[in-house]
Amino acid sequence: MYLSVYKEGYRVLIYVQWLMKTFQRQQNYFMPSFYEVMIERNFSSAHQLRGYKGKCENLHGHNYKIEIFARGAELNNIGLLIDFVDLKTAADEIVNYLDHRNINELPPFDEELNPSAENLARYILEYIASRVDDERVQVYKVRCYETPTSVATYQTE
Repeated sequence: MYLSVYKEGYRVLIYVQWLMKTFQRQQNYFMPSFYEVMIERNFSSAHQLRGYKGKCENLHGHNYKIEIFARGAELNNIGLLIDFVDLKTAADEIVNYLDHRNINELPPFDEELNPSAENLARYILEYIASRVDDERVQVYKVRCYETPTSVATYQTE
């Protein structure tokens, strides 16, 4: 960026360029860069929402789609953030637990948690993170679609 200046000529131009570079460095400081990967999984399950007044208090089913996001600032020695196979293996464990089941009959949704999309997103994130998180990689976001137009997201910092 250049600034037309009639007074003190080049000194002001150099100062403005210095300010711009300083601002760009500060932006990078406050907005760190990272790599992100995402996998998608699908499962079908039944549930009913306890305490809900409406159709969803009755037993019904969904064809869920989940998106699992992992991030990290560094790649491993072969240029991967995480091997997709490892992330998919952890996701498939939880999908197999939920698939073609009544979620209300499965711990922790049998008593402790209502099986809402929001609670499912958090539960799935915490489960997968316990399997794959390390000093480089963090599973930080899960989106849980009950339908193509209804989605709940749980995200950590």
